[in-house]
Amino acid sequence: MGVKKEKHVMPEQNPKERIKNFNEVPYGYSEKVAIEEAKRCIQCKNRPCTKGCPVEIDIPEFIKEVAKGDFEKAVEILKNKTSLPAVCGRVCPYESQCEGNCTLLKLGEPVAIGRLERFLADWEREHGVKPPKKVKSSGKKVAIVGAGPAGLTCAGDLAKKGHRVVLYEALHAPGGVLMYGIPEFRLPKSIVHAEVDYIKQLGVEINYDIVVGKTITMEELLEEFDAIFIATGAGLPSWLNIPGENLDGVYSANEFLTRVNMMKAYDFPHHCTPCTVGGTVATFGAGNVAMDCARTSLRMGADKSYIIYRRTEKEMPARIEEVHHAKEEGVIFKLLTSPIEFVGDDKGKITAVKCIEMKLGEPDDSGRRRPIPIKDSEFTIPIDSALVAIGQSPNPLISQSFDKLETERWGNIKTDDDGKTNIPGVYAGGDIATGAATVILAMGAGKKSARAIDAYLQSK
Repeated sequence: MGVKKEKHVMPEQNPKERIKNFNEVPYGYSEKVAIEEAKRCIQCKNRPCTKGCPVEIDIPEFIKEVAKGDFEKAVEILKNKTSLPAVCGRVCPYESQCEGNCTLLKLGEPVAIGRLERFLADWEREHGVKPPKKVKSSGKKVAIVGAGPAGLTCAGDLAKKGHRVVLYEALHAPGGVLMYGIPEFRLPKSIVHAEVDYIKQLGVEINYDIVVGKTITMEELLEEFDAIFIATGAGLPSWLNIPGENLDGVYSANEFLTRVNMMKAYDFPHHCTPCTVGGTVATFGAGNVAMDCARTSLRMGADKSYIIYRRTEKEMPARIEEVHHAKEEGVIFKLLTSPIEFVGDDKGKITAVKCIEMKLGEPDDSGRRRPIPIKDSEFTIPIDSALVAIGQSPNPLISQSFDKLETERWGNIKTDDDGKTNIPGVYAGGDIATGAATVILAMGAGKKSARAIDAYLQSK
């Protein structure tokens, strides 16, 4: 019998039910289904899936152990390369990375690598996470600024090398975008805490409520530590720059998702943050963050939730899975549409958005076809809230307070491929260096920099 052409289906909550709660949408594979899915892997010699993984996971090896039913061995192989498998298995865009390189695409669907990674992480958590082996101390100290995916990955890898790692986090909880940006129904906070607990077991120390550049300076860190890794992310929201953007009811995606996540509005009625409690919400943008905003709005009580995007579905940067889930849940897509003005009442509250229809012209620098306004096509949509999700820029605090650090045109810290900056011993990675990107690319940057920092410390 040949290889099954399709992935095994992941069971999910019913769309009509899940828009009333913040519980995770997919239920995950059972042991039986995970084994059957793993058996679809044909164990290619050239391993194209591994080449597509930013954190270099030995994918065929862990899948081989899953197929045997040896989940403990599979977890061991997985965690040799990543300290955040439960996160990767949920939010990694594997369809364009490991799965996007799978040989089975020639026959049908790729092996469900992401779902198998999630299965293993959940299996380990249910059966008890083994404490990591103690490593001999190197006597070197590394400071990491920012406890997001890049910082946590770098911290875990350096701790495994025996270095003392101290993480400085501006907020009161670890995880960065994993905690304040991604909704509970996509990535439960309990899972983030469990992954961070493992990194702490490696010996990483985390200090909260410390804003490097304000509470403590980079100069002070350089005096105390042998090396520094900056991973402060892209927390500066971009705006549409249209009239009415200062009206009450217009939020950046960062503010909206942070209110819901960090202030636990998802745990209603124990906690409540009235960002949207009914009416019509419009989200501007079509990336993963925009889908998160539109889907969260429905769960927060919106009667209607729009995605307003100036190109077509083909050009949307969001993952196919996120668009599919949004459509299932009733999000309304207004494509080839661009906002030109927010309208408010005499009290300064938003009441509508004026839009114009678009058509696609020739490709621009991004490779996507450029949207062009259609003359005399203006129309108005009544709305009660607007969420702007068109991207973020690197957090400028450190570069502004530490002017010795070289930056690029848009404010991201200038580095080489390994994250090395112009200052000896100072490295940077993730969104602060590249601009807004994915969680897994930030993790990959943290891994690369950890390797480079270890080499630098050994040379000292």
